[in-house]
Amino acid sequence: MLCRKALIFTLFTLASALTVMAQDDDPIRVDSSIVRLNVGVVDRRGRPITTLDQSNFSVYEDGVKQQISRFEPSTAPFSVVLMLDMSGSTLGFRQIIKLSASRFIDALGPEDRVAVVEFYDKINLRNDFTTDRRTIANSIAVSEGRGKTQFYKALEFALDQLSYEKTRRKAIIVLTDGIDTASQDRDRETLEKVPDNEVATALKPENSPALIHMLDRADRQGVTIYPLALPTGDPAKLADPTPRQVAMYNAARTRLQIIADRSGGALNAIDRLEQMGLLYAKVAANIRTLYTIEYQPLNEKKDGKWRSIRIETRDTDLISRTRTGYFAK
Repeated sequence: MLCRKALIFTLFTLASALTVMAQDDDPIRVDSSIVRLNVGVVDRRGRPITTLDQSNFSVYEDGVKQQISRFEPSTAPFSVVLMLDMSGSTLGFRQIIKLSASRFIDALGPEDRVAVVEFYDKINLRNDFTTDRRTIANSIAVSEGRGKTQFYKALEFALDQLSYEKTRRKAIIVLTDGIDTASQDRDRETLEKVPDNEVATALKPENSPALIHMLDRADRQGVTIYPLALPTGDPAKLADPTPRQVAMYNAARTRLQIIADRSGGALNAIDRLEQMGLLYAKVAANIRTLYTIEYQPLNEKKDGKWRSIRIETRDTDLISRTRTGYFAK
């Protein structure tokens, strides 16, 4: 009898320990009802203003003023996921990609933590979040791959990594042509069912399930996403592109724009590969000028409806920019 009780006690203790271990491995979740905004402010000439405090800002949701619960100045560090498209379409200019990405690292603040993710047929975490610039540079240098592009799965993976970064400010910089293989296959299937004269308007990029799911997660974490759009896959460079090729490419680019707009980032199109380093540096500079504002919405309903967001500054000559809203889910 004693042996049996001892066995039961041992099993209970082991189960409890495993439960604690599993909880320790879970991502740290931020209260999903809190809205987090990364906000950029410029003057009328487009010069960033980085010296404001909480008293300079007012937040409105659906026209109703909200109470700011947390404010971080532009000097607060970020956790950034640097995502590199290593699919087959980037094989011809890997060296330029890696040199340019290194310029991004050089432009960040010393306390900014960076994780490097490569994606193609696979999604690999080259290094977890660190401030060690040598580790980050090595991860960029050794990134390789080929094959298809798991763009949206890679973004979900990046959000998974950021979920462990607690309440730190968060951003994703992703270098890609935006052509997610799975989404493109779905677009192709859709276009096969429509007549030629309806091809140009048949696709509805904003209705992509993968896009919607990813954006909802980015909303909840307050992650700003900056796509750097590679000049690959553009059918305009072909001698005689078909209407279906053009429609699929336009849908992919539209989704990149939606990602930037919805998350409060910016889409930077790379027209020439030699621009890439300058654009990386521009995005890094942009991140270093952002404020972060949090508020608890007065409207607590989780009805799935769109909530529009507006930021005002006390100085009406200043221009603020953040994400335009979110779906209350």
